[in-house]
Amino acid sequence: MDYVSALVPPVVMAVFFIGVVRVIVKTQGGAAKVKEDAAVDAALARAEGARGASAGSDA
Repeated sequence: MDYVSALVPPVVMAVFFIGVVRVIVKTQGGAAKVKEDAAVDAALARAEGARGASAGSDA
């Protein structure tokens, strides 16, 4: 019976990991991808602008 208690945690973690990977793969692309890409582009533009503004004021 000890083998059952030894195998349960790895099996549960493996099932959970497979579920997480499936969710990640399913959410790639689609209609949400455009919004996510736009949000990342906007965040990068803000970071670049802030870095450019601070570099410009230092010079």
